[in-house]
Amino acid sequence: MYIKIFFITAFVFILISLGFALFNLVKHKDPEHSTKTAKALTYRICISLALFIMLFIAYATGMIKPQGIGARINQLQHDKIQQNK
Repeated sequence: MYIKIFFITAFVFILISLGFALFNLVKHKDPEHSTKTAKALTYRICISLALFIMLFIAYATGMIKPQGIGARINQLQHDKIQQNK
């Protein structure tokens, strides 16, 4: 449960950083705010990369499992193969 809260929080921070960069890009045109825009986008990239790595690690260690249509289809195919053996 805590891992899902961490992922949601990281995603919210990504959206906040993106919004901050958009605000500085649209509202202010001077070079000082241009560096703020670049910093906000850099933070977004770093958070996104960390989130991707954490998702991969969580999936590889079994902390999260895929749920949905694709996972069900994969499970049905796996069960069908096991019945044919």
